[in-house]
Amino acid sequence: MRESVAIVTGKSMKVPHRRYVLVLATIFAVVFVALGISPHDRADWALENALVVVFVIVLAATFRHFPFSRTSYTLIFLFLCLHEVGAHYTYAMVPYNAWTQALFGVPFNEWVGWDRNHFDRVTHFSYGLLLAYPLREIFVRIAQVRGFWGYFLPLDLTMSTSMIFELIEWGAAEYFGGDLGIAYLGTQGDVWDAHKDMALASLGALLTMALAMAVNMTYQRDFAQEWVSSLGVKRQVR
Repeated sequence: MRESVAIVTGKSMKVPHRRYVLVLATIFAVVFVALGISPHDRADWALENALVVVFVIVLAATFRHFPFSRTSYTLIFLFLCLHEVGAHYTYAMVPYNAWTQALFGVPFNEWVGWDRNHFDRVTHFSYGLLLAYPLREIFVRIAQVRGFWGYFLPLDLTMSTSMIFELIEWGAAEYFGGDLGIAYLGTQGDVWDAHKDMALASLGALLTMALAMAVNMTYQRDFAQEWVSSLGVKRQVR
């Protein structure tokens, strides 16, 4: 299968790729430390970053055997940086309105007609938009999925992991309770908050998979053949 981005594996991984990843890792480390200084709620910051620490450790541990493409590492980097902003202020209190007020004289919410802090919504949308592609890379390179399944399965996994995270948030809020539980959950009084978050993550992933499919339709000569083949019955189950 000819992908639109080069895949680097094993001995073919060149030094520039390693350097690029090291630069991203260094910048993220600086962001992580800087936004870890005097966060709005230290307990919430620690809770928000528990999964981030595990995720980064897994990325580092698997780098030698499964290096992602530069595109995937860049998308992961962008999402993690966005998350660190939310963790620093708590998602419900990221002062983006104050930032736009200072820069342009008008709060961002006033421009778009929002009546709540939607930074959490933006991040959930970005989860699907930015991480669906790295998930596709895993499916393509490890499971060797082709055609339809190379776009559906990353979307499906994004949706399911988004749901799992909402369950984790619910469990953590129930366990810790009080102000920490409220800050971590970040519903801002919206009873449909979890549903909207999952819907936005799904929409982001859908857009990314649609873009990836459009690119491959344009540049992959056997796209149609591969698509049809992926939906065909491979063997009869007895």
